[in-house]
Amino acid sequence: MKQPFDIFTTLGERLATFGEDAVSAAVIERAEEDNGWFTPADVRFAVRAIREQMLCPEKLEQWLALYGLPDKAPSKPHRVAIIMAGNIPLVGFFDLLCVVASGNHAAVKLSGKDRVLMEYVIEQLRDIEPNVAISEYVGERIDAVIATGSDNANRYFRSRFADVPSLLRGNRHSVAVLTGGESPEQMEALSEDVYRYSGLGCRNVSLIFAPEGLVIKLAKREVCPKYENNLRQTRALLRMGGVPYVESGCSLLTEGKEFSAQLSRINVLRYSSLEQVEAWLLSHEEELQCVVSEAIEHSRRVDFGAAQRPALTEYPDQRDVMRFLLDLE
Repeated sequence: MKQPFDIFTTLGERLATFGEDAVSAAVIERAEEDNGWFTPADVRFAVRAIREQMLCPEKLEQWLALYGLPDKAPSKPHRVAIIMAGNIPLVGFFDLLCVVASGNHAAVKLSGKDRVLMEYVIEQLRDIEPNVAISEYVGERIDAVIATGSDNANRYFRSRFADVPSLLRGNRHSVAVLTGGESPEQMEALSEDVYRYSGLGCRNVSLIFAPEGLVIKLAKREVCPKYENNLRQTRALLRMGGVPYVESGCSLLTEGKEFSAQLSRINVLRYSSLEQVEAWLLSHEEELQCVVSEAIEHSRRVDFGAAQRPALTEYPDQRDVMRFLLDLE
């Protein structure tokens, strides 16, 4: 049986031409038909980010070496349920990679919103290695669970899987911290952090810190029809409510201290010192996914334009998935 390193690097090689052949092009088309939020551009971006950040042989080898793998793989594989979200394309892939790479068995519960793409990837893995330890989770006895969903779903997961080790994820949000000294290229990149995947991901920036008086100019981007509908509805609601807003890029900027509830609405929180920003981030630590900035130090800080391209060690919610899996031993 092939080692996980060989399985996933081969997958990376196969995904290098994703969308260029008739079979994978049809997969993109079916994925969009199944979920209108999944544009072809977003699907291709997600696949490219996974291939470059997670399946690159050098990066994969260095990451596995951090945990002594494959030497420290469990002597007896554990059956780990992965209950996947489907808000953005292939969002559940990283958990699948972690479970298989750690030498455990992945019992996968796919999201109906992202079934087409995940099934395609799993089919590729089985073609590369027919005995790869992946099966469908249908409620059987498991040794551990990784589940991603809303805060309400999280409460259910906590009760449902109370008797096994669990890694549960709920709602998270991302912010950007501006100083006014950002270059045009950085502001262009910020629009990627805001609009990629129509703002549906936990790594999408939905709150921007800015000094008093700074005019924020986000670049316009091509967005899907569903996002355009959301933009029109949000604009109408703000007008009816008498809430002041500024059009910027493909979003509506409003002054606010919390994360916005609407995709196309971005709240702007003004500050007079970066110490104020640091204090706010500290008090909202459990709600944060990443911080886009070059002006502030933070454990989850990323460069402009990098929010949607997480590295292997940028674990969701800053919880080390591989350490969780290896500690099951």
